[in-house]
Amino acid sequence: MVFRKLRPNSPAGEMPFFDHLEELRWRIVWSLTALAVGTAIGFYVAIRFDLFSLLKKPVDPFISNAELIALSVTAPFMITFNIALTLGIILAAPVIVYQVWAFLAPALTKREKRYITPALYLGAVLFCAGVAMAYMYVLPVTLKFMGSFQSPGLRWALTADGYFGFVLKLLVAFGLMFELPVVVMILTALGLVTSKWLASKRRYAIAGMAIAAALITPGDAITATIFMMGPLMALYEIGILLAKMVERGKARHAAADALAEAQ
Repeated sequence: MVFRKLRPNSPAGEMPFFDHLEELRWRIVWSLTALAVGTAIGFYVAIRFDLFSLLKKPVDPFISNAELIALSVTAPFMITFNIALTLGIILAAPVIVYQVWAFLAPALTKREKRYITPALYLGAVLFCAGVAMAYMYVLPVTLKFMGSFQSPGLRWALTADGYFGFVLKLLVAFGLMFELPVVVMILTALGLVTSKWLASKRRYAIAGMAIAAALITPGDAITATIFMMGPLMALYEIGILLAKMVERGKARHAAADALAEAQ
């Protein structure tokens, strides 16, 4: 068994199986290195810019003395580590995506690369947009709704690890949710789905998105799940529009290639 080359200096233009595994190993090593460096930078950013206070700010109006409870000695460190790790994943994402892309790109045609490359850049922008939406709109509304059920005899006594775990899951969930148009665009470029097929499966997609929203949002975030449904449906429709754009582009290039061959 042979695979298409990943090293441009390969004279045969193909890579044997074990060389293919060696290439994969180095891609993984570089990805893990990027993650480690990103996490280290995340530690610095989290401490230098006090991300702890920034992420805690939305819940301050709903807790007494604006304090969270740490139930263990290691809780403050682990919270900082989780924040740093989340930042590290975000910072390392371009490197990781590049390593995946470099590993798979030789198996793709030039036409497929033409559509997938801009989709990867779009994915980074959409992820940040999803995180921003979750922090600025979804998180405050969710906390306000949940906090409205408090009473003089029933008040929140939130633990720090519980609250920050909830917030980080919510931010990452919305960031990933906003990647839906990119996934659709890539699948269309690869010829795995079409805009007509996506439109015909809209009802099933809505049901699937409802289940996905319930699974990827924190378990006790009912309002977050509801908030996620609206953007998911809108993003699905945007994905259909992008699929149509990709199909038109592929049709134009196919017509141009046919004309060039005819001449």
